[in-house]
Amino acid sequence: YEIFKQDHRIMMNNYDDEPKFQREEIRRRRRKKAITSSSGTSMDQITVEFILPTVARGGNSPDSLQLEVAGNWTVEQVKAQLWLKAVTSNLCPDFYQRFSPDHCILLYQKKGNLYEIYDKHQVFQTLDCIRYWRALKKDVGRIQLVPRPQPSDESLHYQRYLNYLIGYDVTDVSNVHDDELEFTRRKLLTPRRIELSDRDPKLYSMDPWVTRKPLPEHLLSKVSNGHILVVIHIATASQTIKVSIDDTPVLASFFTKTANKRVLLGIPENMCETDYVLRVCGREEYLYGDKPLQNFNWIRQCLKNGEEIHLVLETPPDPNQDLVQKEDWAQVDDCTGVAGTHEQLTIDEKDHERVFTVSMWDCNRKFRVKVLGIDIPSLPKVPEFIVFIEASIFHGQQLLAQERTTSKTFNEEVLWNSWLEFNIKIKDLPKGARLNLQVVCGKQPQTPNSKVNSFQDNAGGGKTKSRLLYYVNLLLIDHRSLLRQGEFILHMWKMPEKSEESSSSINADKLTSATNPDKASSMAIAILLDKYCYPVVLPKSRDVSRDVPAGAEEAEGGERGQREMPNHLKKQFAAIVATDPLHPLSPEDKELLWHFRQECMRDPRAYPKLLSSVRWGKQEDVLTTHHLLERSSAWDSSGLDVGLAMQMLDCHYSDAQVRSMAVRKLETLEDDDVLRYLLQLVQAVKFEPYHDSALVRFLLKRALRSKRIGHFLFWFLRSEIAQSMHYQQRYAVLLEAYLRGCGEAMLQDYKKQVEMTEALQKVTREMKTMSADKYDVTAQVVFQLRQKLETLQLSGLPESFRVPYDPGLRAGGLMIEQCKVMASKKKPLWLQFKRADPTTLSKDPIGIIFKDGDDLRQDMLILQILLIMESIWETESLDLCLLPYGCISTGNRIGMIEIVKDATTIANIQQSVVGSTGAFKDEILYQWLRDKCISEDKFQQAVERFLFSCGGYCVATYVLGIGDRHNDNIMITESGNLFHIDFGHILGNYKSFMGISKEWVPFVLTPDFLYVMGTSGKKSSPHFQKFQDVCVKAYLALRHHTNLLIILFSMMLMTGMPQLTSKEDIEYIREALTVGRVEDEAQRHLLDQIEICREKGWMVQINWFVHLVLGIKQGVEKRST
Repeated sequence: YEIFKQDHRIMMNNYDDEPKFQREEIRRRRRKKAITSSSGTSMDQITVEFILPTVARGGNSPDSLQLEVAGNWTVEQVKAQLWLKAVTSNLCPDFYQRFSPDHCILLYQKKGNLYEIYDKHQVFQTLDCIRYWRALKKDVGRIQLVPRPQPSDESLHYQRYLNYLIGYDVTDVSNVHDDELEFTRRKLLTPRRIELSDRDPKLYSMDPWVTRKPLPEHLLSKVSNGHILVVIHIATASQTIKVSIDDTPVLASFFTKTANKRVLLGIPENMCETDYVLRVCGREEYLYGDKPLQNFNWIRQCLKNGEEIHLVLETPPDPNQDLVQKEDWAQVDDCTGVAGTHEQLTIDEKDHERVFTVSMWDCNRKFRVKVLGIDIPSLPKVPEFIVFIEASIFHGQQLLAQERTTSKTFNEEVLWNSWLEFNIKIKDLPKGARLNLQVVCGKQPQTPNSKVNSFQDNAGGGKTKSRLLYYVNLLLIDHRSLLRQGEFILHMWKMPEKSEESSSSINADKLTSATNPDKASSMAIAILLDKYCYPVVLPKSRDVSRDVPAGAEEAEGGERGQREMPNHLKKQFAAIVATDPLHPLSPEDKELLWHFRQECMRDPRAYPKLLSSVRWGKQEDVLTTHHLLERSSAWDSSGLDVGLAMQMLDCHYSDAQVRSMAVRKLETLEDDDVLRYLLQLVQAVKFEPYHDSALVRFLLKRALRSKRIGHFLFWFLRSEIAQSMHYQQRYAVLLEAYLRGCGEAMLQDYKKQVEMTEALQKVTREMKTMSADKYDVTAQVVFQLRQKLETLQLSGLPESFRVPYDPGLRAGGLMIEQCKVMASKKKPLWLQFKRADPTTLSKDPIGIIFKDGDDLRQDMLILQILLIMESIWETESLDLCLLPYGCISTGNRIGMIEIVKDATTIANIQQSVVGSTGAFKDEILYQWLRDKCISEDKFQQAVERFLFSCGGYCVATYVLGIGDRHNDNIMITESGNLFHIDFGHILGNYKSFMGISKEWVPFVLTPDFLYVMGTSGKKSSPHFQKFQDVCVKAYLALRHHTNLLIILFSMMLMTGMPQLTSKEDIEYIREALTVGRVEDEAQRHLLDQIEICREKGWMVQINWFVHLVLGIKQGVEKRST
């Protein structure tokens, strides 16, 4: 209370320099105002009739009480007042005197739905129900008070089932310091309900996979005269028909063409086309809806690979299989967690008796934290270290204020018990601001009589090398906009051992507001924040109408003063806007942008630059920014630029309004594109300050709309939950919200997939321990694997399951005789499954590698960027034959990888011919391809395919900085398609490649590759010319999307590769894309890289040779794989 009074005094102290009579006058006016306002203006007094849970004596209708509620009471106070009234009116003493108000919840009706008033700290007049009653012009609102419902056994059982699928118990709140988890689970019910009520059951059950993009040139050339042949199967019969690519998959044309064959095909007389649907043979993929055939992804894939199109005619699936379990919860009030305006909350001109919440914008003192101390069960092994706490306040990546404690000797327990006062006022703290606490230790300065405190002088000067050991973040304003108060004991995260230098690097894990769940052994820090006798709330805005003079003038005058930008500045301004996302802005740049902010608002490309120039630690600037964003129409009317929207979702922007603006743009993405960026969007959730956000709601909505998106969302989230302690809870809440709406059929599918992966995970780990040290795999080991699989198969593995990396495909039983353990360090399992779909025409089994020991999330991120590059090339009508094979991380450092059929590694080819000297024989690869092709024609096609795919991978891997590869990690198919594998592996050794080691080559282009293209040494050839052309075209196409690739790359490093997030690592891609240079220079640059490869190709070969020799020494029987 002292603090509160003190704050009030600070706010009032501006009266002190006014003449005394004027102050008296002000006090008189304030008293008068307080009296008039308490006598009930419509704003402040709300009449509510409460229907109580008890029944009136002798009657059977429920008790009810009418209460005049003051608008600025909190929900909790309203309940307390109501309870008090019930007790004093002597209603049902058994109930009201025995229980507390917390025993009941408040509900109201809106449009036939029940809503719960969930947030006890909410100011009553900001509730959604008040707005609703006003809109209906009701004088008296009605609220029901009901006993807090207890979950039924059925719903507890269902919750356990969901927790099993999620791989985390979402109801576990042992590791949280507030109710944000529970809060978010309840709030996500509303978007889920809305989405489910709009969902088209038929469309959802078949989920056709289509695209709106025009058919690329290279595919159009494969269509003769706008028509394609389609084979339609019915039971055992089949019929080939010719259809236009602009036809929709309606069966009308089929039925007219087969009218006279109906009997032959066995179509009953009484069935018409609406009773049937077309499905792809062997896949759960439907051609349904009113889109032209050429827009179906499956049709495009068949055209691309030159395959026949086989469809099966059958009755559509039953939409009732997608029923959703009914929820016990009521929806929560739409405005839950929203504060009122500053004018509703301010303590100015209010009677102190009537103050229940304080506006943060009334708090004029500086923010401060008392660091009590740290405590760790056992000290890390650090010799004679001293330690201090560095406390910083961040908004996004912007440092708002920073202080540090004195240094002390490092013991199991260190006490400071001292206040740190920051150079920022409480009223200036923005929402999303986080207090970052770091335990930093340094060596004792080596002076003969060194005192501990002498470290203080050079702590700033940094003479002693200090090292960051532990960190933790606390959001200063919680999810319901309340300023944090009181004492916190936070369990800290340990910095990873390896990364000595990474204290400067930003990676997503360092942004988390979660605390370490491993409380028993982690470092804990105790801090104290100022306490007030009321909740202190961050207002959602100011009432513009109330303070017209101050605000409007600035806006108007500002705009007047900003009509025209002088010409010499126009150029500078345009240059700043044109720079790439990693380009640092100087203080002058920021000043220029802020000064001409009206100008910036007209060009969406300037938004990220302008928003980086906002001083988020200045309340006026933040309000001005929000005001600008609200009034700007340029953003919504501009075309969709995914790179731009993604940029505003990265770690530099924490403001909810900015982030929801970016999401609003993404709403227009078609499903196909959502899938393309889904992995990156899931990663971007790590940059959200709070669990509930526009981005989370967007992902939820789109997953509930399309089974395909839902499927991948399930696995992307589940793999993070299994491995990322830092974001487990947030992802688990999103996954639960999705699972509660995806429908029964999907839940059953996920259950089978999870059971399957868990069983195989166990086997993989057992096999790995059995032959851990040895490289080779004995027959004995393979025999044991097959025994284990046999036992599993008999003990009730699911009969079939959707393949996690390709949900259209169902795998059946294991073909045990074809399963083996692969001869490589991690001992992956090579598994072959039958195809479960009876309509399949393929004789090939489904091959899956199960691998333990690599973080496949890294592979997933890179494969995803390759897919995005492929789509960029497609828009420029280039087909570079990339092969982004399926790969899904299913648990902690474990997952499954698709086996590409008829493919082998370059190392295998070289070795199979002449043992270890294979690496020096240039013609081996050429010869191998020749042997695999039955005709000269086929061979020429294979060479062509080789040339395109080699070019595609050269450019893609160079841009991503992963070009220097091993012949063990490059594969080729029998039709000449080259492709890279095993990306997680390379990133571990990335550092030695980044131009540091002498032999570094930009990408792999060895003499044997060149030999296939008909050239050797310095000579050229038509094929090689073509190869160079392909590379240049591909490279320039990527440069047209520089900003998108830069943002995807930096997000990939920040979220998935913590060892690579120093500034230099992230900057790599700017060099690779020759940012800021003209097209001719860029072309020259790429051709130079190709030359470097030609010159150094023999060195790479020596490398490969050494690798082969080593492999032979270690007894690797490579061909067994």
